[in-house]
Amino acid sequence: MFPFFQSDRFLFFCLKYQKLIFYFFVSLLVLGLWEGLIVSPEDYIQGNSVRIMYVHVPSAWISLGIFSVIGTLSIFSFVFKIKNFLIICKSLAPTGFVFNLIALVTGAIWGKPTWGTWWAWDARITSMLILFLFYFVYLLSFNLFKKNKNLNKISSIIAILGLINIPIIKFSVEWWSTLHQPSSVKILSETSIHNSMLLPLLIMTASFALFSLLIFLMKYNTELIKLRNKRLDRL
Repeated sequence: MFPFFQSDRFLFFCLKYQKLIFYFFVSLLVLGLWEGLIVSPEDYIQGNSVRIMYVHVPSAWISLGIFSVIGTLSIFSFVFKIKNFLIICKSLAPTGFVFNLIALVTGAIWGKPTWGTWWAWDARITSMLILFLFYFVYLLSFNLFKKNKNLNKISSIIAILGLINIPIIKFSVEWWSTLHQPSSVKILSETSIHNSMLLPLLIMTASFALFSLLIFLMKYNTELIKLRNKRLDRL
């Protein structure tokens, strides 16, 4: 089952396009920074501080997306005992953790001129902090239980529990009264953000996604090398 995700096939497919992905990443990053910092207009209320959005929002989206993938693959790993899914999740987690941290830090920087405070315990910010803690515990589990035969089960349970927090983050601004503004970019309804701001936002998101893929490829390759070395040591 899931033959594409067998380690050798998956790694060959990814590494084949690694250089191409790098070129696309650099191109989109330069274009996104130009559009976001130079071309896009100031916000009529927030002024130039709105430009933090071009790092903050993509970082939040990527961290949410990565954990969603980790949680989903962990379900399959838990049910079907696919060990390679565990390696994929372990390789994805560090990038998601870093982007989660960037989202929290840039959110605090953006919050100071906008709300007058670095931090507010509203639903969106608090749920993002909880996601950060899930990332931390998930990564920590690989060190604490690396010699435990139940590592796959333990890490999968952590990721699956963390997956419950994803819809809470998404709908927190609708379920509760918060300082955080509702989503401006919507898939199923009309987007309220102007195209002059939407374009650099999407470009930066694409560049961050490609960067995440590059880091994943390097981490995944390292994990496979470690796994093969362990097998050789046993011989």
